[in-house]
Amino acid sequence: MAERWATFGIDLHLDPTGPGLRRGLTDALREAVRTGRLAPGTRLPSSRSLAADLGIARNTVADAYADLVAEGRLTARQGSGTRVADRAAPAPPAAAPSPRRTPGRLPYSLVPGTPDLSSFPRAEWLRATRRALAAAPHDAFGYGDPRGRPELRTALADYLARVRGVRVDPEHLVVRPGFADGLRLLCEVLRARGARTLAVESYGLDVHRDLATRAGLHTTPLPHDALGTRAQEPGTADAVLLSPAHQFPLGGALLPERRAAVVDLARRTGTLILEDDYDGEFRYDRQPVGALQDLDPDHVVYLGTASKSLAPGLRLGWMVVPPSLLPAVTEHGGLTVGVVEQLTLAEFLTSGAYDRHVRAARLRYRRRRDALVRALAERAPDVQVTGIAAGLHAVLRLPPGTERSVVQAATWHGLLVYGLSRFRHPDADVTPSDALVVGYATPPDHAWAATLEALCRALP
Repeated sequence: MAERWATFGIDLHLDPTGPGLRRGLTDALREAVRTGRLAPGTRLPSSRSLAADLGIARNTVADAYADLVAEGRLTARQGSGTRVADRAAPAPPAAAPSPRRTPGRLPYSLVPGTPDLSSFPRAEWLRATRRALAAAPHDAFGYGDPRGRPELRTALADYLARVRGVRVDPEHLVVRPGFADGLRLLCEVLRARGARTLAVESYGLDVHRDLATRAGLHTTPLPHDALGTRAQEPGTADAVLLSPAHQFPLGGALLPERRAAVVDLARRTGTLILEDDYDGEFRYDRQPVGALQDLDPDHVVYLGTASKSLAPGLRLGWMVVPPSLLPAVTEHGGLTVGVVEQLTLAEFLTSGAYDRHVRAARLRYRRRRDALVRALAERAPDVQVTGIAAGLHAVLRLPPGTERSVVQAATWHGLLVYGLSRFRHPDADVTPSDALVVGYATPPDHAWAATLEALCRALP
């Protein structure tokens, strides 16, 4: 009997209460329908199945169903079973009056940091998932290695060495749910080791600074001049966070002599460098700048992500960790990425699908960048476009004192865009500069022309 019970129909949780089984069951079903816990159209278990699950007579269930059919809460048709009636759904709450436009609800967006999500390679990703699942060993679905699946670590090691010049052994590669999670983990490890201060770039994401602060580290801005970040001057910081291949948001690359100087400093003082290579695949006007990690793998932690090349919703990132830091990282690691996503990305990399997707995306984003530059040259000649050699965003230099008014004008034209001041460290010793940080990869293809038009209308 237990075996038959385990295979009957669909599952349904009910708690009959009150005098008599029939009345208690009827009341429980009525309440589930009334509150919407059983949605309109939901097919209920057969009377035999529900009776077996509840340990009561089949006729009791049939009578309860019949009572609710008579009330109009359920419907019963030959061949389609018993279902919750469509008109039994609770009335939805009255719609609130539409508010005035707010930045989060504007129809167009040039907020940096997101690729064109409509271009995610769904068909290719699905094929990779099928191949990966078919080839996966049974133990892949266990708790596994906290560093991540060996298939993905091996595939990533090959890819990073080939494309970004990273020196990596798969044993020293750790898969994480995105860059921010990897940064959080490293800050916690550093704090546990006695670190107090993390030096960051004068312009960067406040969310990264907040992660360090929550981990117990104080952030101090690195000096900045006309040539970019002076990374070799971190003061007394225990670690340095840099985006050397493509600085965010200003868009430049760390000068070769400054790259060499900060690595030399790390060797002499033991300062750890955290390298954020967030969009290293997207270089348009010359060969990509190689990873800083190649200069000294023992003092640089390399962090990468699929958030810009594929989609942030995949929650896929990775770290190449110096051997001396690896035990502490794995001990603090906690949860890692889902195994299906890891196996799929490994297959996507080894099959060449990732390279094909990145090359196609690079061409599409370069065309957008070129269209942006042409449009601004024609319609806003006083606006200088910088930081366009790589990445998914550009910096639009505005006339002095106009950043705030331009951002407000963009809002009135239905466009969400950020000013450069949003990204400045509050303690940075820099001369404020009026500019917009424009994420030209963000809009879907069908909205790109309208988004660009809204931007041009908002500019002085």
